[in-house]
Amino acid sequence: MNKPATPNSFRTGPDEQGMFGIFGGRFVAETLMPLILDLERHWNEVKNDADFRAELTDLSTHYAGRPSKLYFAEGLTKHLGGAKVYFKREDLNHTGSHKINNCLGQILLAKRMGKKRIIAETGAGQHGVASATVAARFGFPCVVYMGATDVARQSPNVFRMKLLGAEVRPVTAGHGTLKDAMNEALRDWVTNVEDTYYLIGTAAGPHPYPELVRDFQSVIGIEARAQILEQEGRLPDTIIAAVGGGSNAIGLFHPFLDDKEVRIIGIEAGGRGLDGIEHCASMNAGAPGVLHGNRTYLLQNADGQIMDGHSISAGLDYPGVGPEHSWLRDSGRVEYVPILDDEALEAFKLTTRVEGIIPALESAHAIAHAVKIVPAMDKDQIVIVNLSGRGDKDVHTVASMLGMEI
Repeated sequence: MNKPATPNSFRTGPDEQGMFGIFGGRFVAETLMPLILDLERHWNEVKNDADFRAELTDLSTHYAGRPSKLYFAEGLTKHLGGAKVYFKREDLNHTGSHKINNCLGQILLAKRMGKKRIIAETGAGQHGVASATVAARFGFPCVVYMGATDVARQSPNVFRMKLLGAEVRPVTAGHGTLKDAMNEALRDWVTNVEDTYYLIGTAAGPHPYPELVRDFQSVIGIEARAQILEQEGRLPDTIIAAVGGGSNAIGLFHPFLDDKEVRIIGIEAGGRGLDGIEHCASMNAGAPGVLHGNRTYLLQNADGQIMDGHSISAGLDYPGVGPEHSWLRDSGRVEYVPILDDEALEAFKLTTRVEGIIPALESAHAIAHAVKIVPAMDKDQIVIVNLSGRGDKDVHTVASMLGMEI
């Protein structure tokens, strides 16, 4: 594929049809198109509305706990013996991950639109918990679709959602993971078009979801950029984030995209290796296609059928990626690198041991790549890793991998 021409800015966003180059768009059932257009109209009204932004900022500050800290990981830096490593501590947010940023924005949008019911999909359960949290806060009934496989491996988050008053509907189709949960959520939306708001958790789906999720998550990068300038007096040399659907990554990356001196690296789930099919590295081993309302890089067979991937991390277990990431990949602005299950597990253990921080397995993928590149960097260089969530939810998975019982 020919590399697209370099744009004047990588931060301009999608065009009016929701396209990032050849990626994005809205490939949805005719029944959904009026809802998508109504959502876009309301989004365009609120995204620059001072009152909307003020309410979101107030909730983000006093309810979610922003700004999240930019933490110098002294133990990991010393252990690796190279560049300074900083963690952007999204794990410190209310509910334990970056997901609350987007959920607060979308629940305010749903309220503005007069919707009465919230549906969401979830993989690792963090978006489900955040959706259930904001639904409880604003008095909305909430249904969360979750693959049956993920229900089993993320039982603490399932219990949290139920405590918050949400109904968790296990999805047994396919491999019972995030892709299948998103399929069911879209079916629900089609049959409940009048009163239901679909609170998508990642920077994928039909336009305007990739744009609005990115904008709500960009608070991560906006803060990180200001914080590193305050703490170090300059921008970082490299920023790293894990990429499943891609919301935490695009949130960190977007404010840095036009800073040419900053190297940007997204980390995909390499699973058990890219030679077979047990991975979720759609941008390293996939091809463009259409899934969940947008054109993007996907894992698919020779007949164009979507394949079920694999990752130790439920949140990265998705056979596609947000369309803006696909565009950034092809433009060459962002590098996308796979990390294997075993590498992520080692990074999980290392971070826990030398920093006293138990990271989510998603975040451990990003840390694993830092472990690879930091030792060869100069000591005065700076790397920021997005710690997208905490690892409480993953202790059962890790214990199983280590042959232990809790």
